Amino acid sequence: MPAIAFLSTDHLEDFFVYDELLVPYFNERGWSVETISWHSQSEKWDRFDYVIVRSTWDYQQHPRAFMKCLDQIDASSAILLNPLALIQWNIEKHYLKDLQCKGIPIVKTIWGKDFNNNVIEQAFTHFSCDTLVIKPTLSANADDTFKLSVVDWHNQQQVLCNVFNQRDFMIQPFLESVVEEGEYSLFYFGGEYSHAIKKVPQKGDFRVQEEHGGSLHSVVVDKEQLDIATKALSAMPYEALYARVDLVRQNNNWAIMELELIEPSLYFNLDTQSPVRFVEALVKAHEATQ
Repeated sequence: MPAIAFLSTDHLEDFFVYDELLVPYFNERGWSVETISWHSQSEKWDRFDYVIVRSTWDYQQHPRAFMKCLDQIDASSAILLNPLALIQWNIEKHYLKDLQCKGIPIVKTIWGKDFNNNVIEQAFTHFSCDTLVIKPTLSANADDTFKLSVVDWHNQQQVLCNVFNQRDFMIQPFLESVVEEGEYSLFYFGGEYSHAIKKVPQKGDFRVQEEHGGSLHSVVVDKEQLDIATKALSAMPYEALYARVDLVRQNNNWAIMELELIEPSLYFNLDTQSPVRFVEALVKAHEATQ
């Protein structure tokens, strides 16, 4: 029967990982599952039928080494999921431009390559706002993400120069809706909707991740949210086993914050049937190839 590797990383003590909730359902089907760090230098990927990218939550710190690892997996007999070509498209947030070009609403963004103080000043003017968020185009877990106030952002000038020197970045207006309402995540397995949650930052913060104190809530989403998420999935250049669509409210309309296709947490802990749906999606895809 098929063997699966969950691609993970080292030192996840400070993270919340829910992928083990899948294992009993794979085992019921006779499938075996191992969790392996992408940092492993000696793994023989050919012994697996599928390698599923999961909690590789430090890849943004070593992107070249991470992509080299994925290249090695893709060159083996194992099937990499999501597919390498889709990961290459998704690894930098420039993919949001592709969505926007297809008429899919995204959070308003200024894209930059050469950081200087004028870029920040111009962004405040461009968006007519008092607060900005700047982050690298290749980022995860809110690493190197800064919330800047028009009043005192100059206090962080040196830090910003150090972080964004010779690094692609994106600047967005800070959306109060993230704090007041939260960020919604819709999950899809094998192209089918599974469940949704709302992530709310802790008081005094703007980051919604659990690791930064954010709280999670299971929710029922509306038709407009589902429609936007479906359009985003349709805009992908390749099909995905799993996808997470992050939505926020911008000017009273829904907009995509991110389309996560590499290593999103899928929050199996918040929907008891979601692990079954994930497993069934892979089993269905596997059986279709037999």
